[in-house]
Amino acid sequence: MEEGFRLWANPSSPHAEGRKARAALEDARERIKRSLGWSGEVIFTSGASEALWIALNRAKAERRIVSAVEHDVVFRAAPDAEVVGIGEKSLVDRQQLADLMRRAGPSLVAIQDVNSETGVRQPVTDLHEQVRSADGLLVADCSQSAGKYWLPEADMLVVSAHKMGGPIGIGALLVRDFGLLEPTGGHERGYRQGTENLPAALGFAAAVEARRIANTTAGEGYNTTAIQGQAGWVTMAGLKFCDIEYTINRVGGLFLPSDADGFTQDYSILAIAHPTMSAQAQLIRLDAMGFAVSAGSACSSGTLKKSRVLDAFGVPDDVAARTIRVSLGWNTTPEELERFAEVWASLC
Repeated sequence: MEEGFRLWANPSSPHAEGRKARAALEDARERIKRSLGWSGEVIFTSGASEALWIALNRAKAERRIVSAVEHDVVFRAAPDAEVVGIGEKSLVDRQQLADLMRRAGPSLVAIQDVNSETGVRQPVTDLHEQVRSADGLLVADCSQSAGKYWLPEADMLVVSAHKMGGPIGIGALLVRDFGLLEPTGGHERGYRQGTENLPAALGFAAAVEARRIANTTAGEGYNTTAIQGQAGWVTMAGLKFCDIEYTINRVGGLFLPSDADGFTQDYSILAIAHPTMSAQAQLIRLDAMGFAVSAGSACSSGTLKKSRVLDAFGVPDDVAARTIRVSLGWNTTPEELERFAEVWASLC
């Protein structure tokens, strides 16, 4: 990022300084593509929210279908979208999706890869086959999974830099082909307004490359979320998650949604229900003891309303009111996770 600030100029300007900035920007774009294993196009955005807005509002499709457990920004970007519910094992109801897609007009379907409140992972690649067979397009929000797993098959993917330890305020929409979108003019080959953030793009590329190296060592592609700790990169297995789960279950804690298949769960995002204490009381107590957790997604955790996502997953109101969201950062250590489990158990 410091390099980007030193050579910053408008990458769209034809003068020498602008051309130098453009070269650095395109280099960052190619590094991100290479590190993520993406062969399509990359549109830099201000974050995942803008990337989703572009996909949902500019895709060449007549209808919008979104899963009931998408991030709130999806419903704000596509307020008239049709909603597909959640079926068995907390996965998207594929029969309902098929029924919705049989109606007239090609559809853009939005399905989150890893849910931002519960960690449930949807079978996006399989769903893409289903959507494609119905002449539709699939956009997958990979904000919570990019850098942890190989990218799934989809027509468009959304990624966020800060979820991978990169700078805030930058993300990207990965597009299989620019022809899937209506151009708007402006920057990013005419698909996004606003001057590109060169320093953040370089920071984004550096973070993705660091994540790729770490995951290659840890076993990329498996359910082993790589975490950067004091002892270096370790896998979720090294965090002794089973011991943590035992500690929480022993005092009556519950991991939600309870019917989720362990093979489709990303254990770096957990929804944990306390047996008696409200979510807000837990947040206050845990914050005083040095733990930053939330109720619901970070973008909606300030509200006291029941989480729309937990409701869609079928979590009863009284259980949802006692549920907190715990997410492990790229710099979380095994010791911190173990200490959290002990402190949380002491609240029971």
